[in-house]
Amino acid sequence: MSLIQLNIKGISYSQTQSGAYALVLSEVEGTRTLPIIIGAFEAQSIAIALETEIRPPRPLTHDLFKTFSDRFLITVKEVIIHKLVDGVFFSSLICEKDGVEETIDTRTSDAIAIAVRFQAPIYTYENILEKAGIYLKIEEELSIKETSEPEEDSLELEELVIKKDNDFSDLSMQELNSKLNAAVANENYELAAKIRDEISKRS
Repeated sequence: MSLIQLNIKGISYSQTQSGAYALVLSEVEGTRTLPIIIGAFEAQSIAIALETEIRPPRPLTHDLFKTFSDRFLITVKEVIIHKLVDGVFFSSLICEKDGVEETIDTRTSDAIAIAVRFQAPIYTYENILEKAGIYLKIEEELSIKETSEPEEDSLELEELVIKKDNDFSDLSMQELNSKLNAAVANENYELAAKIRDEISKRS
Protein backbone atom coordinates (compact mmCIF):
# COMPACT_ATOMS: atom_id res chain seq x y z
CA MET A 1 0.00 0.00 0.00
CA SER A 2 1.41 3.37 -1.03
CA LEU A 3 2.32 6.03 1.52
CA ILE A 4 0.78 9.52 1.58
CA GLN A 5 2.96 12.38 2.80
CA LEU A 6 1.54 14.77 5.38
CA ASN A 7 2.44 18.27 6.55
CA ILE A 8 1.72 19.87 9.92
CA LYS A 9 -1.18 22.27 9.39
CA GLY A 10 -1.40 23.52 12.96
CA ILE A 11 -2.11 22.86 16.63
CA SER A 12 -5.32 23.85 18.37
CA TYR A 13 -6.99 23.46 21.74
CA SER A 14 -9.69 20.77 21.77
CA GLN A 15 -12.77 21.48 23.87
CA THR A 16 -14.21 18.02 23.28
CA GLN A 17 -11.47 16.25 25.26
CA SER A 18 -10.47 17.99 28.45
CA GLY A 19 -6.77 18.80 28.77
CA ALA A 20 -5.90 18.02 25.16
CA TYR A 21 -4.74 19.57 21.91
CA ALA A 22 -5.53 18.71 18.32
CA LEU A 23 -2.53 18.28 16.05
CA VAL A 24 -3.79 18.72 12.49
CA LEU A 25 -1.92 17.09 9.61
CA SER A 26 -2.79 17.71 5.97
CA GLU A 27 -2.06 15.90 2.70
CA VAL A 28 0.84 17.31 0.71
CA GLU A 29 -0.94 16.50 -2.55
CA GLY A 30 -4.57 16.72 -1.54
CA THR A 31 -7.16 18.49 0.59
CA ARG A 32 -7.80 15.98 3.37
CA THR A 33 -6.69 16.62 6.93
CA LEU A 34 -5.94 14.23 9.78
CA PRO A 35 -6.65 15.38 13.38
CA ILE A 36 -4.78 13.70 16.24
CA ILE A 37 -5.41 14.46 19.91
CA ILE A 38 -2.13 14.93 21.82
CA GLY A 39 -0.95 16.08 25.24
CA ALA A 40 0.15 19.54 26.30
CA PHE A 41 3.85 18.67 26.60
CA GLU A 42 4.00 17.19 23.10
CA ALA A 43 1.97 20.10 21.68
CA GLN A 44 4.40 22.56 23.26
CA SER A 45 7.40 20.58 22.01
CA ILE A 46 6.10 20.50 18.43
CA ALA A 47 5.24 24.21 18.53
CA ILE A 48 8.70 25.14 19.78
CA ALA A 49 10.37 23.05 17.06
CA LEU A 50 8.28 24.83 14.42
CA GLU A 51 9.24 28.27 15.76
CA THR A 52 12.59 29.51 14.47
CA GLU A 53 12.77 32.50 16.84
CA ILE A 54 12.08 30.78 20.17
CA ARG A 55 14.73 28.64 21.84
CA PRO A 56 14.21 27.13 25.30
CA PRO A 57 16.97 27.87 27.83
CA ARG A 58 17.22 24.14 28.56
CA PRO A 59 16.72 21.24 26.11
CA LEU A 60 13.34 19.52 26.11
CA THR A 61 13.14 15.72 25.96
CA HIS A 62 12.81 15.69 22.16
CA ASP A 63 15.76 18.09 21.85
CA LEU A 64 17.81 15.69 23.97
CA PHE A 65 16.80 12.82 21.67
CA LYS A 66 18.00 14.84 18.67
CA THR A 67 21.32 15.71 20.34
CA PHE A 68 21.85 12.08 21.41
CA SER A 69 21.09 10.83 17.89
CA ASP A 70 23.42 13.36 16.27
CA ARG A 71 26.22 12.49 18.65
CA PHE A 72 25.97 8.78 17.80
CA LEU A 73 25.32 9.36 14.08
CA ILE A 74 21.75 8.09 14.10
CA THR A 75 19.39 9.60 11.52
CA VAL A 76 15.58 9.61 11.63
CA LYS A 77 14.65 9.13 7.97
CA GLU A 78 10.85 9.25 8.23
CA VAL A 79 7.80 8.76 10.43
CA ILE A 80 4.96 6.46 9.41
CA ILE A 81 1.52 6.55 11.04
CA HIS A 82 0.74 2.95 10.26
CA LYS A 83 -2.32 1.94 12.28
CA LEU A 84 -5.53 3.30 13.81
CA VAL A 85 -7.28 1.13 16.41
CA ASP A 86 -10.21 2.32 18.53
CA GLY A 87 -9.30 5.96 17.92
CA VAL A 88 -5.61 5.51 18.85
CA PHE A 89 -2.90 6.11 16.23
CA PHE A 90 0.21 3.91 16.12
CA SER A 91 3.42 5.20 14.56
CA SER A 92 6.98 4.16 13.79
CA LEU A 93 10.30 5.98 13.51
CA ILE A 94 12.41 4.75 10.61
CA CYS A 95 16.01 5.26 11.75
CA GLU A 96 19.37 4.60 10.13
CA LYS A 97 22.92 4.17 11.45
CA ASP A 98 25.89 3.03 9.36
CA GLY A 99 23.58 2.04 6.52
CA VAL A 100 21.45 -0.20 8.76
CA GLU A 101 17.77 0.70 8.99
CA GLU A 102 15.72 0.09 12.13
CA THR A 103 12.02 0.60 12.88
CA ILE A 104 11.10 1.87 16.35
CA ASP A 105 7.56 1.89 17.75
CA THR A 106 6.52 5.26 19.19
CA ARG A 107 3.57 7.40 20.17
CA THR A 108 2.46 9.55 17.26
CA SER A 109 2.92 12.82 19.16
CA ASP A 110 6.50 11.92 20.08
CA ALA A 111 7.21 10.74 16.55
CA ILE A 112 6.09 14.04 15.05
CA ALA A 113 7.97 16.13 17.66
CA ILE A 114 11.11 14.21 16.67
CA ALA A 115 10.37 14.35 12.92
CA VAL A 116 10.18 18.16 13.02
CA ARG A 117 13.64 18.32 14.63
CA PHE A 118 15.14 16.00 12.01
CA GLN A 119 13.16 17.61 9.18
CA ALA A 120 11.98 14.09 8.41
CA PRO A 121 8.87 13.49 6.29
CA ILE A 122 5.67 12.20 7.87
CA TYR A 123 3.59 9.55 6.08
CA THR A 124 0.40 7.59 6.55
CA TYR A 125 -1.61 5.07 4.53
CA GLU A 126 -4.66 5.72 2.40
CA ASN A 127 -6.96 3.57 4.56
CA ILE A 128 -6.06 5.58 7.69
CA LEU A 129 -6.58 8.94 5.98
CA GLU A 130 -9.82 7.71 4.47
CA LYS A 131 -11.08 6.48 7.84
CA ALA A 132 -9.98 9.37 10.04
CA GLY A 133 -9.63 12.39 7.78
CA ILE A 134 -13.25 12.88 6.85
CA TYR A 135 -14.46 13.75 10.35
CA LEU A 136 -12.53 16.96 10.85
CA LYS A 137 -14.39 20.22 11.44
CA ILE A 138 -11.81 23.00 11.53
CA GLU A 139 -11.35 26.67 10.70
CA GLU A 140 -8.30 28.16 9.00
CA GLU A 141 -6.95 29.95 12.07
CA LEU A 142 -5.05 27.61 14.41
CA SER A 143 -3.55 28.48 17.79
CA ILE A 144 -2.29 26.79 20.95
CA LYS A 145 -3.44 27.19 24.55
CA GLU A 146 -1.90 25.76 27.71
CA THR A 147 -3.47 22.71 29.41
CA SER A 148 -2.47 19.28 30.78
CA GLU A 149 -1.65 16.00 29.01
CA PRO A 150 -4.04 13.09 28.24
CA GLU A 151 -2.74 9.54 28.53
CA GLU A 152 -2.93 8.54 24.84
CA ASP A 153 -2.68 10.06 21.37
CA SER A 154 -6.18 9.65 19.98
CA LEU A 155 -8.64 10.77 17.32
CA GLU A 156 -11.59 12.95 18.33
CA LEU A 157 -14.36 12.41 15.77
CA GLU A 158 -16.88 15.08 16.67
CA GLU A 159 -15.75 18.66 17.32
CA LEU A 160 -12.39 20.36 17.23
CA VAL A 161 -12.95 23.93 18.33
CA ILE A 162 -10.29 26.42 17.27
CA LYS A 163 -9.74 29.51 19.36
CA LYS A 164 -7.74 32.53 18.41
CA ASP A 165 -6.28 34.74 21.16
CA ASN A 166 -5.30 38.34 20.59
CA ASP A 167 -4.75 39.85 24.01
CA PHE A 168 -1.71 41.94 23.09
CA SER A 169 -3.13 44.50 20.66
CA ASP A 170 -3.05 47.31 23.23
CA LEU A 171 0.58 46.75 24.23
CA SER A 172 3.53 48.70 22.85
CA MET A 173 6.41 47.00 21.05
CA GLN A 174 8.62 47.58 24.09
CA GLU A 175 6.05 45.92 26.34
CA LEU A 176 5.67 43.03 23.91
CA ASN A 177 9.43 42.41 23.78
CA SER A 178 9.61 42.54 27.56
CA LYS A 179 6.77 40.02 27.88
CA LEU A 180 8.39 37.79 25.23
CA ASN A 181 11.68 37.70 27.13
CA ALA A 182 9.86 36.93 30.39
CA ALA A 183 7.79 34.15 28.78
CA VAL A 184 10.90 32.45 27.36
CA ALA A 185 12.74 32.80 30.67
CA ASN A 186 9.78 31.17 32.45
CA GLU A 187 9.60 28.43 29.78
CA ASN A 188 6.03 29.46 28.87
CA TYR A 189 6.49 28.80 25.17
CA GLU A 190 2.82 28.87 24.22
CA LEU A 191 2.58 32.45 25.46
CA ALA A 192 5.93 33.31 23.85
CA ALA A 193 4.70 32.04 20.48
CA LYS A 194 1.57 34.20 20.69
CA ILE A 195 3.57 37.29 21.61
CA ARG A 196 6.04 36.60 18.81
CA ASP A 197 3.13 36.37 16.34
CA GLU A 198 1.83 39.77 17.51
CA ILE A 199 5.31 41.29 17.10
CA SER A 200 5.62 39.78 13.61
CA LYS A 201 2.27 41.23 12.55
CA ARG A 202 3.47 44.72 13.44
CA SER A 203 6.87 44.40 11.78
